Amino acid sequence: MAKALPKRSENYSEWYNEIVKRADLAENSAVRGCMVIKPYGFAIWEKMQRALDDMFKATGHQNAYFPLFVPKSFLEKEEEHAEGFAKECAVVTHYRLKANPDGKGLVVDPNAKLEEELIIRPTSETVIWNAYKGWIQSWRDLPILVNQWCNVVRWEMRTRIFLRTAEFLWQEGHTAHATEQEAIDETHQMLGVYAEFAEGWMAVPVVQGVKTASERFAGAIDTFCIEAMMQDGKALQAGTSHFLGQNFAKSFDVQFVNKENQLEYAWATSWGVSTRLMGALIMAHSDDNGLVLPPKLAPIQVVIVPIYKSDEDLATIGEKIAPTLAALKAKGISIKYDDSDNQRSGWKFAEYELRGVPVRLGIGLRDLENGAIEVARRDTLTKESRPIDFDSPEEFAAGINILLDEIQENLYNRAMKFREENTFLVDTWDDFKVQIEKGGFIMAHWDGTAETEEAIKNETKATIRCIPLLSAEMAGKCVYSGKDSPKRVLFARAY
Repeated sequence: MAKALPKRSENYSEWYNEIVKRADLAENSAVRGCMVIKPYGFAIWEKMQRALDDMFKATGHQNAYFPLFVPKSFLEKEEEHAEGFAKECAVVTHYRLKANPDGKGLVVDPNAKLEEELIIRPTSETVIWNAYKGWIQSWRDLPILVNQWCNVVRWEMRTRIFLRTAEFLWQEGHTAHATEQEAIDETHQMLGVYAEFAEGWMAVPVVQGVKTASERFAGAIDTFCIEAMMQDGKALQAGTSHFLGQNFAKSFDVQFVNKENQLEYAWATSWGVSTRLMGALIMAHSDDNGLVLPPKLAPIQVVIVPIYKSDEDLATIGEKIAPTLAALKAKGISIKYDDSDNQRSGWKFAEYELRGVPVRLGIGLRDLENGAIEVARRDTLTKESRPIDFDSPEEFAAGINILLDEIQENLYNRAMKFREENTFLVDTWDDFKVQIEKGGFIMAHWDGTAETEEAIKNETKATIRCIPLLSAEMAGKCVYSGKDSPKRVLFARAY
């Protein structure tokens, strides 16, 4: 029998790593800090991609693709951007290897040095805005609403699968606009798209907010974010949307003739989410029995496991359950009928529980006689027997469809309840220091200075996750300095 998973309450980090491994989502690769996303994990990412891509296209965006390599001179054009990413850049200096003179292996050919070093993209603003220079001449060419799905490299020293890796998958939207307000509206619109996806598909409640200047994306005027609470009380930044102003347009001289026949620099945004969402999905819902997946993102929404003793029993069950399979598929439900003979049904039950399949149906000969199917819910770990007409199972299939919706809603409500119970209003520095050790979100006043923000971070390892957009204005005194503060901000320790 497989060893039990570590308990969240005892070793959250090990629990997370074991779920990633045992649910067959991903593994570390031979390249330090990089990951191999396995088929089951990639199937979840594909469902995320599909949903987000539909949402992007519904808001007028188109997909494109830009080079993996960024000339070093491009990165240097926007000073703040270059400084922000310099320490994470992987650099290509040569284009050829040759046989080692001593006959052992290969060495870099010193005669194949590149005229200009190339950066493996940590993000694509620079290479994209260089392209936009040729695309934009008039206000009639705007807006440009482009997204790309790709990989990026940020040379992280401390890595964890999905949450922080040297290479990861993501999408990055890059838009150009004729007016400042259009760009600001785009920034807010895409933040809303991310929040809708996180809450509606991932079943993860998020706080929408704006980052402080010190947490802002390098080269942005404003960075907006969605912040989610994980089950250990830490925050995870689940998506960002940046208002870039005219910074990149000026760096790459992207000007257009406006409606008043005057030359003007274009206004820019960028926005992105990554495979970090996989980590959020795991940590927001899963339990000590394994992965828990919201039905909208589960590769397998319903699994049917036949319980039998002989090949004849299996054939009888298979024939009788066929109309039910068809009825479930007709409802658009992703279903698997596991009639493989390599493992017993009890092992399969445990395996599908570990892999987070939302609904498991168990059926044996006795169930056929009784006109019933055992229905097990992954979110509550409860089971019930449901009646079914095996010859006309449409009503049963409709009930399972409703059940999947109930599970989706329950996961969201459960995560929201957890967040509410672990969000605290704090007014004194002593209380802040005590509460941050217990975890959770702290809503506290801040005087708006970088000095106070840095001091709090140094003393407690808590950062200002965001200044919430939807919270009421409530003047008070800074929890650290005692100076005036216009509203509370969200503090937490974070991934």
